[in-house]
Order: sequence, then C-alpha cells, then structure tokens
Amino acid sequence: MAWYQLSVITNEKLVAKVADFFSEMGAVSVTYMDAEDKPVYEPGPGEIKIWCLTKVIALFQLEIEPELVKTLLFSQFEGLDSNSWSKETLQDQAWERAWMEHYHPMKFGRSLWVCPTGQEKIEEGCVCMTLDPGLAFGTGTHPTTALCLEWLANHDITDQIVIDYGCGSGILAVAAVLLGAKEVHAIDIDPQAMIATKGNAEKNNVQEKIKYKLPEEFVAFQADIVLANILANTLCDLAEPLSLLLKPKGNLVLSGILNEQAESVIEAYEQVGILIKDPVSQEDWCRLEGQKNK
Repeated sequence: MAWYQLSVITNEKLVAKVADFFSEMGAVSVTYMDAEDKPVYEPGPGEIKIWCLTKVIALFQLEIEPELVKTLLFSQFEGLDSNSWSKETLQDQAWERAWMEHYHPMKFGRSLWVCPTGQEKIEEGCVCMTLDPGLAFGTGTHPTTALCLEWLANHDITDQIVIDYGCGSGILAVAAVLLGAKEVHAIDIDPQAMIATKGNAEKNNVQEKIKYKLPEEFVAFQADIVLANILANTLCDLAEPLSLLLKPKGNLVLSGILNEQAESVIEAYEQVGILIKDPVSQEDWCRLEGQKNK
C-alpha cells in the first residue's frame, strides 16, 4: 500500500492549528520536524517547546486529493509559504527489516554483547543479549543506553537486586539479569514499555527474574542498584524518591543527561545523600554514578 506524505513549514504560532487541520482532513499521522536545524533541549515540567520554524508532516491514504488539501490549507491560514509545500508518494516497506540492515552486534564494557536475532556472538567471559528493534525506547545504539550498559558490563552485579526505573524496552533490565542480577524490577509509565520489556525478557529466557510494574503498581523497597535512564529534569524531580529506593552503600546509575545538565543533577542528588562521581561522557551525553552515604 502507498501513502501521500504532505508537508508544510509554519511558524510556532500556527504549528498546532496546522496539525489539527491535517488531522481533520483525515491524516493517519501528523509529526513535527525542525525546519532550521536548531536543537530544542528538554522542556521543564508542564512546558512544551517547539522550533521557530517547524515542518508539519502528515500521512494520508491515497484516496485524498492533495491539491484540495493544499488549497484549503492556504486559504485557511495566512502567512504560509507556498514554496515550503511538499507532496510525496511513499511505498510501504518492512520498516523493522530495513532498520535491521543498519543494526549490528555491539559490545559493551568487558562482558556484554547486544545482538540482533541470528547474529549472536559467543565469546568466553561474555554474555549475549538478543535484541531486535521495537516500539519502546532502547536498543543500545543511543549514548544514554550505551553508557548504562557499559556500567553494568564492567561491574560485578552477581546476586544483586536491581530497580530499572523508566525501563523502556527493558534492555537494561534484561542485561542486568544476564550479567548475574538475582532479580530486576522494571518500572515505566508507558504500557507499551511493559509489553516490550516482557518480549525482550522472553526472547532471552530471563522472564522469571524480571517483575514489571507501572509506577502506581510498584511497592517501594530498597534495592542494591537503581538504574534510571530518563531525562535530566525528571531525574532532578525524582532525586528523593529514587534515593529512598536505594540501600545504604547501594549504587545509583543515572543517564539521559546532556553534559551541560550534569551539574544540576549532581546537586539534586547530593542534597539527598547520594555521593556522585565525576560524569562519564559519550558524545553530548553523560552518565552519573553515585552511592548512598547511609
């Protein structure tokens, strides 16, 4: 099946209205893209950030008339640049298989391989996780995830109890069990993350050692290791709750932090009794490792 992809560039005041227009015209999806290559960093709580100039992209079935959509759009909204209008015809493809062409075995630290199905690596002293692309965040290719996997692979976590707060695809939870953890509690606000984590746990035959919970279902306790690969502002907000989940002398591993955000996160956790080591960076991102004082 083929699709029409229609797009137009608009200013920040019209973005939501143009997106609503496309939806009302029957778009099956509407997405935003930066039109000027200017980064938008993490918003604060309750804040929505958008680019000054944004490309609004809508996907339609072929039954619609693109020229009619264009005429109605430009008659309804003044100030749109007709030169920014675009129409493309997209053919269906197996997106996961196409993505897999660029996804290869990766080694983290001294003892962990993450490999797509059929490309598993066997190496003495290492464990291998089988992982394929899914809908929830986390395949190991992003620096924030890679930094956490590296930490797990370089530490002895045998018989440790782990909390993976914001588990996404479950890659950290599964890796922790494969590397020797006694039990992992995987927590996420997104039900899709629960599905992805369960699927990846079953693929690696570790489902019996992973417990899956939404935050409202989770009964707090103290673990040996708490992992949280989220975002810096959220990590600051969670400083006290996450510190309470950690045993005295337990290890806290934080990621999802831009290098320039590290100082604010360190300050938030030191205020609740977590001694943070120097950041470990990869590209624009860093990992923070801390230990609970008492």
